[in-house]
Amino acid sequence: MSEHIVPIAIVVRFTLHPGAEAEFDELVAATTAGIRAYEPGTIVYTVHRVDGAPRERIFYELYRDREALNHHQVQPHTRRFMAERERFLESRQADFLALADGKVPVGDQSLQSATVFMEGPLGE
Repeated sequence: MSEHIVPIAIVVRFTLHPGAEAEFDELVAATTAGIRAYEPGTIVYTVHRVDGAPRERIFYELYRDREALNHHQVQPHTRRFMAERERFLESRQADFLALADGKVPVGDQSLQSATVFMEGPLGE
């Protein structure tokens, strides 16, 4: 591993089938419980409802590095979510993000070198 930690951020927008909101939200709750308990490298994993669009959910995920993302993807709670979510979905759009600028939590050791990201393709 290099001396710099390169965080990975993902935004995913889900559009749910009409009437699937409650069951999808239950699946998400079970998944986030597992993430909180077993994924120290997952820095942020938030799920948002969209005002005025009750069938939309936006996930924001921030992982310490590629290793943390890989760890997340093989966890039983994540694998269950990936397998079961499809029946609730009308559509899905995922975007991997490259940090261009911003504010990171002060004192968060996992993001101490996040400014390395700013030197990449978007920060040129």
